Amino acid sequence: MTSEQVADRTAVRDGEGSGQEASEGYERGLGNRQIQMIAIGGAIGTGLFLGAGKAISKAGPSLILAYAIAGLVIFFIMRALGELLMYRPVSGSFSDYAREFLGPFWGYVTGWTYWLFWVVTGITEVTAAAAYVQYWNKGIPQWASALVFTVILYFVNLISVKLFGELEFWFSMVKVTAIIGMILIGVGVITLGFSNAGDTASFSLLWDHGGFFPKGIGGTLMTLQIVMFAFLAVELVGVTAGEAADPKKTLPKAINTVPWRIAVFYLGALIIILSIVPWTEFMPGVSPFVAAFAKIGLPAGAGIVNFVVLTAALSSCNSGMYSTGRMLRDLSLNGQGPKFFGQLSKKGLPFRGTTFSAALMLVGVWINYQWPGKAFDYVVSFATISGMWAWIMILVAQLRYRRKADRGELPQSELKAPGAPWTSLFALAFIFMVIVLMGIDKDARISLYCAPGWAAIMWVSYIVLKKRNPKAFERKDYTPAA
Repeated sequence: MTSEQVADRTAVRDGEGSGQEASEGYERGLGNRQIQMIAIGGAIGTGLFLGAGKAISKAGPSLILAYAIAGLVIFFIMRALGELLMYRPVSGSFSDYAREFLGPFWGYVTGWTYWLFWVVTGITEVTAAAAYVQYWNKGIPQWASALVFTVILYFVNLISVKLFGELEFWFSMVKVTAIIGMILIGVGVITLGFSNAGDTASFSLLWDHGGFFPKGIGGTLMTLQIVMFAFLAVELVGVTAGEAADPKKTLPKAINTVPWRIAVFYLGALIIILSIVPWTEFMPGVSPFVAAFAKIGLPAGAGIVNFVVLTAALSSCNSGMYSTGRMLRDLSLNGQGPKFFGQLSKKGLPFRGTTFSAALMLVGVWINYQWPGKAFDYVVSFATISGMWAWIMILVAQLRYRRKADRGELPQSELKAPGAPWTSLFALAFIFMVIVLMGIDKDARISLYCAPGWAAIMWVSYIVLKKRNPKAFERKDYTPAA
């Protein structure tokens, strides 16, 4: 590769070229402040505020170690994504990278799978948000709250990408403030001894009740699927690449802060909570934050946590509307989806894809209210395995890219993944281990039931579409010379 070719490629990446990668027609309206909070918010969901109670009852204090190891794997995934983003920042992100480094079929599957992931997630989150509203007023029908939330978020995503980013900023701020507040109050209780929990709160609670591994190593391993579910959507920052004001500056910063975000918001919060409330007092379905506030003697704790999980659910639904529109447009531009979704609004927004996805979310909410049976639970559980599919594609694409870059066929990324390829291989092995554990655990096994059916749909639709439009599934030349 000549130095001129590398320079041309860099110019395109920086927005100076005329290729699709420069802007893709989108407005680069997401600033550093918004990107940072989107990255933080993506790593903090209802899994921490609600799901951790079940995990604590299964593993005890060793859940802290499970979050630490899983957090390290998430960092490896995000650094692999960062290496790809600095090579070619596009809104199609991992779908586009799968298309380039694995082939058109894999990009097709990844794009549609990630789109479905966010549609299903949006349905469950807006349904949950409507249920949280009833904590304060049970007279408001769930369908009414779900409709209002969906319509508001839909119009937010059609006004401007800046408004989406601003809303995500404040949603994330609520979650961050709640966790930091819990940590500061907890430290005060443990060190100064005030409140109802002051006499019993101590770091020794982390090992006093049966040790750090009260359920053994096996109990810790069986919580890994719950832990990984809590991290789903951390990769969303990659979808913002096409609309980041300065992707070369903001994206590396957002990705490199993953370790301290996990250390503070997950490990820090769990250490404090488990030092206030013995792990034996936690029960599935009860938020560990509510349990900690109750132990301290703050009657408003349940209301505070309910407000936080409400904002977390709305944040997830907002992210879903944002990403689904971009994924449908990416598929459309590559001939792997209806051309209808390729058009942008005057403000540079994929309004058709966003509208279609929002409509499906509303239909899904209605179906959930009418027939809340096991079939819908199966579809919802698909979110876990489809989210991890995106991580697998990120890692495999990064391994393929690194080999080509090392051979001089592609320019080197400005943000190399440390320890690659070994860190990426370790992350892949860890994800596959979690999938095996999901198959062993009867409570988590449901997540795997829909995967074969979806794979069959993808394969049949691929064959049909390839016959109709063979060019859409031909390998493209992504080299700088091309």
